Amino acid sequence: MNKDPRSSAEQRLSRPMPERKPAQAATLDDVAALAEVSAKTVSRVVNKETGVRADTRERVLRAIELLDYKPNLNARVLAGDRSYLIGLFCERPGGYLTDFQSGAAERCRESGYHLMVEPWDRDSPQTTRQMTGLLRQLRLDGVILLPPLSDDRLICNTLRDAGIPMVRIAPHEHATDSPSIGIDDYLAARRLTAHLLDLGHRRIGFILGRPGHGAAGERHRGFVDEMRARNVPIDANLIATGNFQFPDGVICAEQLLQAEHPPTAIFASNDDTAAAVISVAHRLDLELPADLSVVGFDDAPIASMIWPLLTTVRQPVVPMARIAAELIIEHSPRRQGWPAPVPNRVLDFEMVLRDSTAPPRRQ
Repeated sequence: MNKDPRSSAEQRLSRPMPERKPAQAATLDDVAALAEVSAKTVSRVVNKETGVRADTRERVLRAIELLDYKPNLNARVLAGDRSYLIGLFCERPGGYLTDFQSGAAERCRESGYHLMVEPWDRDSPQTTRQMTGLLRQLRLDGVILLPPLSDDRLICNTLRDAGIPMVRIAPHEHATDSPSIGIDDYLAARRLTAHLLDLGHRRIGFILGRPGHGAAGERHRGFVDEMRARNVPIDANLIATGNFQFPDGVICAEQLLQAEHPPTAIFASNDDTAAAVISVAHRLDLELPADLSVVGFDDAPIASMIWPLLTTVRQPVVPMARIAAELIIEHSPRRQGWPAPVPNRVLDFEMVLRDSTAPPRRQ
């Protein structure tokens, strides 16, 4: 009689498991018993720690799958010095927050972390006090800061004082104590401006984003430098300041399109503002893109929901979010500090040419 050469654990893991009732939720000890390893080994596999042999790790993962084991977050927190919570701090919902949240949450789930989204009002005198209270209560493992919070000194200093590691998205300046992730907004804006100039536009309006927003400033700087490099004058009457929101975009568009000498093209600093420009242009019975070309920035969902479809710059939002979450998860900065030099990642962008731009009908 031939004996099965596999270990008893391998034999048991190859058999179908009986269904467990909801009240019989599997425990870490159940996984350890099925995989024939110690509970400590299971814990190390769950927490994605190193030092576990590949075949042992595979056996534990198979046992976890068969038992439908769900790690207890409270138990994990008590067992170590992590909270398994990452904060995503933003100024307001909207913009590319949805895609960013999706990418960060996906990466967190892969490592058993949870993502908590918190909007903060930079202009509120209560923000610092409320944030300090939240940080004391939750002991976050790290925070991802979306712009413009990534450039807000008060918020950044509040996190530093609390000892909370942060990853800043698209900041105006890099810091030596915190990683940053973004694209080259300046170069992207120059290329988008060059696209309009190559089409023959010379009267180009520009709608800025919120003052103090680092990426918005870089986009405006790129626009100005490309216009000057081509010796094309910039009309101060065709520059307006918005706030990255649709209602502000409507006000700016009305100002520019009802000027004495309106532009033949408008560069809006984000897609929501560009959508507002297109809306106002339709209301004024302008034919797009013959009477007016419009470009935006971000390639947010609205860019492909309006007509004409919007020419814009696509940011790799989901990859940016995953990298930001991974930096906090993998490097354990709260315990070990950031690796030297501090990571500052600049990702590639993509020009997306759609139907909202064309050579001008007039000048």
